[in-house]
Amino acid sequence: METIQGILVRSQSGFYEIDTNQGPYTARLRGKHKRGRKTGDLLAVGDIVHISLQDDGSAMIEEIEERKNKLSRLAPTARGEYEQIIIANPDQAVLTFACTQPDPRMRMLDRFLIIAEEQKIPILIVANKTDLVGMSKAKKLFGHYRDLGYELVYTSVNKNRGIRTLHDKLKGKISVFAGPSGVGKSSLLNAIQPKLGLQVNTVSKSNRKGKHTTVVREMFPLKDGGYVADTPGLKALALWDIEPEELDAYFPEIRPLVPDCQFSSCTHIQEPGCAVLEALEKGSIHPERYESYVRLRYGDDE
Repeated sequence: METIQGILVRSQSGFYEIDTNQGPYTARLRGKHKRGRKTGDLLAVGDIVHISLQDDGSAMIEEIEERKNKLSRLAPTARGEYEQIIIANPDQAVLTFACTQPDPRMRMLDRFLIIAEEQKIPILIVANKTDLVGMSKAKKLFGHYRDLGYELVYTSVNKNRGIRTLHDKLKGKISVFAGPSGVGKSSLLNAIQPKLGLQVNTVSKSNRKGKHTTVVREMFPLKDGGYVADTPGLKALALWDIEPEELDAYFPEIRPLVPDCQFSSCTHIQEPGCAVLEALEKGSIHPERYESYVRLRYGDDE
């Protein structure tokens, strides 16, 4: 059987829009894939699929390629735990925060970083609204993340700062945007591509509706190549598959220090000979990052 490879860009009520080199197709899933008990979403936006064209002009999804990664969350159901795939095969997570209005919630950013690192999704941090605080304060707020090895872009729509850089980092990639409301994400997307922010915002609102409302999941093509998707549900993602004692591995400034602690069961709070506390005292670990680590590990996160 001859098939066409494509990427799933929109999902609603059992119909899937597939982008291919031969144009877009709306397809249904072949029944053989639905047999048996399922513990997670069979299909998600971002999946690479193979479709066949039917005599009546419709299309059927015949094959779903294995995912290289995924952004997912655990959704309890009457039949047990179920893995909801927010997006499949993202090339990067674009974590967007404002320097002010609203003030950046760094522990939320740190939680996003842990989730993305655990799922091996490359990270791009966007510090927006730099014109409201000045570059000096913006770098004071976010600069230590660059020191940790994370990609960081400072942006301002009003000053046209960083827009070209952000555009270039999105080009040719599947980018998942995440972050609090009010940070200027729609304005950034509109600056990159007119009306793109409006499109994404419309779908985001549909995702925030009640559980009985049909939810649309969609990612949007960029004119210069690539796609962007929004993840309004990301804030609800708990660290469900990460044990507290495993958090060391997801803080790059803490990870290499753990073997140097005097005690193998070190909590990094008060023990003598703790390499983490010594690094904190010397200024090698940012105080806010250390506070995030402690609150996440010991259950006092906001």
